[in-house]
Amino acid sequence: MQQELAALKANGTWSLQALPPRKKLIGCKWVYKIKFKFDGNVECYKAILVARGYNQVEGLDYHETFAPVVKLVTIRLLLVIVLS
Repeated sequence: MQQELAALKANGTWSLQALPPRKKLIGCKWVYKIKFKFDGNVECYKAILVARGYNQVEGLDYHETFAPVVKLVTIRLLLVIVLS
């Protein structure tokens, strides 16, 4: 968990802000996972900090969401167009 927190801080994943009036705080929780090698031995233990976004209500806690996702095929196509 310490390594995950250090990585999140080093990447600048978040910044502390004051809570706006009449808004509730979103909690977080740790999710633990054990990754195995192909032969069944333990490869590593993972700890991931995730937000409890399921407690939010659309229109009250947030108005819109945006998650940009790009496929590798799209990036290749754009690079071909730029290079030509």
